Amino acid sequence: MADRSSTDTFERTRRRFARRQRAGRRRRWLTALVVAVALALVVGVTWLVFFSERLAVQGVEVRGTESLSAGEVRSAADVPTGEPLATLDLAAIEARIETLAAVREVDVSRQWPDSVLVVVQERVPVAVVSIGGEFRGLDAEGVVFDRFRRAPAGLPRVEVTADVADDALVEAAAVVAALPADLAARVDHVEVRTVDQVTLELRDGRTVRWGSAEDSEQKAEVLAGLLEAQQAPIYDVSAPGQPTVCTQPAVCGDS
Repeated sequence: MADRSSTDTFERTRRRFARRQRAGRRRRWLTALVVAVALALVVGVTWLVFFSERLAVQGVEVRGTESLSAGEVRSAADVPTGEPLATLDLAAIEARIETLAAVREVDVSRQWPDSVLVVVQERVPVAVVSIGGEFRGLDAEGVVFDRFRRAPAGLPRVEVTADVADDALVEAAAVVAALPADLAARVDHVEVRTVDQVTLELRDGRTVRWGSAEDSEQKAEVLAGLLEAQQAPIYDVSAPGQPTVCTQPAVCGDS
């Protein structure tokens, strides 16, 4: 009986060992299979994204243009069609589009599976300035852009001397942008000599010495009250806390 019991115990032990071996082999095979499938997926996705024509650039969509044409933006963007969409240098494309003077901001994004979306925010003119015999748009940041055959109605003109610095144009733009609509409509043109010498010439012939763009909102408020309170040829709001009105231009100094 003892021998038979020992034999049974040995047989049970052998079968348990055999089962463990088979289970271990199955786990190894399953692990190998999972790894192989994962590698195949990685290789497949890599090929699809970086080498397949299915995810290559086929077109460029442009939104937000008004003065610019979509064709001008596409030409500046110079997006390489046929190249993998995943590897496009979006920052470089944006930088190329930003070389267009009329572009204030631009956002370039991938549109899967095969296109690029360009959303443009154009500059908006607040005034028109004559440079080299051309009428150019001037935006609120003082950037000169766009060209007009004639000065657009409704936009104040900015007149500058030949040697005026760029920062003086920035000041003039800031002044015009700060004017409320009703006051801006009364301005014929803005004269700019230096950053501290900005003058408004009103359509009715009156002159406003504005100074710099600093405190422009306060200056506009003060000026509105002066124009209503007193008729005079020259107003000075360069120091809005102490505005002055000149009724005799001959004794008011250089206007």
